[in-house]
Amino acid sequence: MMEQNWLQNLSKSNSDKWIGGVCGGLGESSPVPSWAWRLLFVTLVLCFGTGVLLYILLWIFLPSKSK
Repeated sequence: MMEQNWLQNLSKSNSDKWIGGVCGGLGESSPVPSWAWRLLFVTLVLCFGTGVLLYILLWIFLPSKSK
């Protein structure tokens, strides 16, 4: 059986969202939990300032999950 790439199912979450559903969608699609994605984005914001830009771009370009 062929395993699907988690990037093929990547979309914003409708149920696990705090701001835009980006980290929740990453958590639902990847083997990494959503709290770890949130921690990564906060770390990127505090250390390099790039987390905000990356999050906004993902918020804009990730499709919403179809119901």
